[in-house]
Amino acid sequence: MQARHRRSRTTLLATLTTALAAVAVGVVAWPGADRADAAPAAFAHPGVTVSQGQLDFAKAKVAAGAQPWKGAFDQMMASKYADLNRTPKPWATVECGSYSNPNYGCTDEREDAIAAYTDALAWYITRDDRYAKKSIALMDAWSATIKDHTNSNAPLQTGWAGSSWPKAAEIIKYTYSGGWANEARFRTMLRDVYLPEVINGSNSNGNWELSMMEAAVGISVFLEDRTSYDKAMAKFRTRTAAYVYLASDGELPKTVPSQNLDTKAKIVSYWQGQSTFVTGLSQETCRDFTHTGYGISAISHVAETSRIQGTDLYGTDVGERLRQALGFHSRYELGEAPPSWLCGGTVKRGLGPVTEVGYNALHTRLGVAMTNTQKLTEQQRPAGSNNLFVAWETLTHAENPS
Repeated sequence: MQARHRRSRTTLLATLTTALAAVAVGVVAWPGADRADAAPAAFAHPGVTVSQGQLDFAKAKVAAGAQPWKGAFDQMMASKYADLNRTPKPWATVECGSYSNPNYGCTDEREDAIAAYTDALAWYITRDDRYAKKSIALMDAWSATIKDHTNSNAPLQTGWAGSSWPKAAEIIKYTYSGGWANEARFRTMLRDVYLPEVINGSNSNGNWELSMMEAAVGISVFLEDRTSYDKAMAKFRTRTAAYVYLASDGELPKTVPSQNLDTKAKIVSYWQGQSTFVTGLSQETCRDFTHTGYGISAISHVAETSRIQGTDLYGTDVGERLRQALGFHSRYELGEAPPSWLCGGTVKRGLGPVTEVGYNALHTRLGVAMTNTQKLTEQQRPAGSNNLFVAWETLTHAENPS
């Protein structure tokens, strides 16, 4: 099976190399781009970041007491997110300024959404329906209350919370037979409150739009909204190409056309003052690794959802950019001193628990050697939550062949 995947990947990368050579700087135009990313004729469920097969694999490993899955499960169950006494804290209007200041409901929303997903995972693995009911209670509380997101961080906040809600909803709707009376109201919340805030993207730092597209793709899967899925995926492809540099892009990184980064000076400024471009570098590397990690994580999540839905992006430029970004940042996250040309010789580490999904897809499934990423991933296990939109990925994706 691995040999077949390697051959497939080699063919795809050969196609990609040919395409890259023909792509003008700043313009993204992949062969068949008008159809390759199209929503499936029938969506797969559960199908947002985690598939039925991946859930079954994790469940079996935990039941067998195998590591690292059992340790990851225990970590999740001991967290505040799995607390069955948790009281939802919904807000009608969530107001989030820059860096969540002011913070009127921002933390409550993100953490209740993560808790809903945590409880959904706990339900699936334990089959204790108290967790399914708690997940539903959290989703119901917010769908009965929230009307809007406001202030400067509204798009990003909506992207973060909107990435977790559909992951929870997919597991509950498609694996729990106990009923969900207010599912239609929850769907209306996603369609009317969340999707309009994220679907048109952002011209801010790249992690914003990537997280927003993660939310838009996940919501589109749950709503079975093919039009929104296609729109979000197109924006995701353009933004991913503009977020991680490959030498084959040319002298300068690709850009998002709406940002009008039409000179080298503008591009360098947008890339945090970095003027030397090397494969694997991110648009936010010289800002800090934490925000870069948000972008890398969102890329892996969308790629994973796309694969579950029938289009494997890991063999395209998305997979190559993800592989290179993971390797590049893992190297310095592990402690290697940056050269003087990189961010002035100083980097702000703190990549976060964001490597499991991409590492599993590229290494476990496709057999790609990823020495630095492997070392960092194994060192960080079990990967917990970043308390924003990433949670329990050692449990769901470590060495998971499904």
